[in-house]
Amino acid sequence: GCMLRDAVARYGVVSQIGSWQRSEKNFRFACELVRNGRLGKVHTVKVGLPKDPTTRSLAPMPIPAELDYDMWLGPAPWRPYSEMRVHPQSDYARPGWMCVSDYCHGMISNWGAHHLDIAHWGLGMEHSGPLAIAGRTTFPNEGQWDVHGEFYVEYEYANDIKLICASTTQLKAGVVFEGADGWVHVDRGFIDAQPKALLTSFIGPNETRLYQSSNHKQNFLECIKTRAQTIAPVEVGHRSNTVCILGDIAMGLGRKLNWDAERECFRDDDEANRRLHRPARSPWRLS
Repeated sequence: GCMLRDAVARYGVVSQIGSWQRSEKNFRFACELVRNGRLGKVHTVKVGLPKDPTTRSLAPMPIPAELDYDMWLGPAPWRPYSEMRVHPQSDYARPGWMCVSDYCHGMISNWGAHHLDIAHWGLGMEHSGPLAIAGRTTFPNEGQWDVHGEFYVEYEYANDIKLICASTTQLKAGVVFEGADGWVHVDRGFIDAQPKALLTSFIGPNETRLYQSSNHKQNFLECIKTRAQTIAPVEVGHRSNTVCILGDIAMGLGRKLNWDAERECFRDDDEANRRLHRPARSPWRLS
């Protein structure tokens, strides 16, 4: 993430991360309510994510002729090919790689990258991150789908804000901002609030108005032409993805971790910092 961000800045290219929820009016409106103080002082944000499928074994299969499997693996370790490790060949069902830790951290970085991005957008913390992280989960003890199961992660942010990210068995799906004067709950195709008057609140021209886009892909294409900033630039995506990875590391270590968002490393914790990097399979390398 850091190298991608730095490369975009170095070459002056236009970038757009796939955080398409920013181009949905309900998510933008919920974040504008938060930014303009309609909820009073925000103290808690709750992010509910769905559950990954149960673990399974991935029996080796012949590599399809049309797939360059070595290139697909890239720097990840060599593993025998299986359709359930990679992705279905016949439809667009959820791919198995999302459940394999060689390629993904599980639901916390799958849907988490979308909903935690909205949490950051509402809090105005897209260019920073948490101060501390603690989490719990259970990991499968068999099969190759080895990412976390049901989980609960708690983040501490500046201004005494707590962000909880957990499975939907424990929290409502979507993002809930809770403040001293009310709450707003937003998800894909859904928004609710208390008091209900918040739902018809008018955001005035002199208040904080967030970047507006009604089509995520079109926004990217337009910005290529105009060289304007996109609604979800790489720096924002990097910070949103980072908070997902931090949660997974905290769950894996099973203890509280302290994070330095400016230096992008854990404070006085070599064991945790080693988990921020993975060795690359030869001949792949980052430079």
